[in-house]
Amino acid sequence: MHSPATSLTAVVFDWAGTILDFGSRAPMGAFVRLFEQFGVTLSIEEARGPMGMAKWDHIRALGHLPSVERQWQALHGRPVTDADVDRLYEVFTPMNAAVIPDFADLIPGALDTVAALRARGLKIGSTTGYNRPIMEVVTRLATAAGYTPDNLVCAGDLAAGRPTPLMMYRCFADLGVWPPHTVVKVDDTGVGLAEGLNAGTWAVGVAVSGNAVGLSRAEWEALPAAAQQALREKATAQLKAEGAHYVIDSVADLLPVLDDIEARLARGERP
Repeated sequence: MHSPATSLTAVVFDWAGTILDFGSRAPMGAFVRLFEQFGVTLSIEEARGPMGMAKWDHIRALGHLPSVERQWQALHGRPVTDADVDRLYEVFTPMNAAVIPDFADLIPGALDTVAALRARGLKIGSTTGYNRPIMEVVTRLATAAGYTPDNLVCAGDLAAGRPTPLMMYRCFADLGVWPPHTVVKVDDTGVGLAEGLNAGTWAVGVAVSGNAVGLSRAEWEALPAAAQQALREKATAQLKAEGAHYVIDSVADLLPVLDDIEARLARGERP
């Protein structure tokens, strides 16, 4: 039977930069070192560009950056091929997994927010640009710290990842939630927000703790207020431009947003 569903049923969280790893820093050094091993210089800023994609797709996107293409062409006499990406990806996965424990701290307020959502009767879903081998490390550390979502969909689980809605569709099926407008996607990257938008959910961008600012918690807290505000505004504008319905500093600020979404649903509004 059809239901208009005017109450939220689930929140689907990204992982790095959203629930843990303040600044989404674990993959960055790994990407730089990866290309360095293959004779290519890559900056942290360049490495952050495709963040949120499946890591194979991320490496492929980096391989087609003009600066990387020039270096690769000079070294190999040809552009980066998908076979090259396969080789890079094989090296990257254990390299990234090895540094995960150094960046796996939960973001302040994450556990309290998740507990509050469960108290409201909401399901807790999760999607990630990480593959299963990397997430085996991440989930073990997250569980030990007190965070276990109701499901996990990884890059590589389905025929296509972000920005397609397929991982969100899997969340709907795993969690038993519908329709899409009763679900909220929370993510710190454009492609992560896009998977929610393409699935028909609300999309909440995470600015300060995520990829758009890209600083560790200590680095962020050491900045003067004016510098923090400038970075916050830049990140917020970026995430809004990428389709976020709301932008918050971190998951600690999520509850008032959900209250607002509930009020909008009650008025018949949809994403």
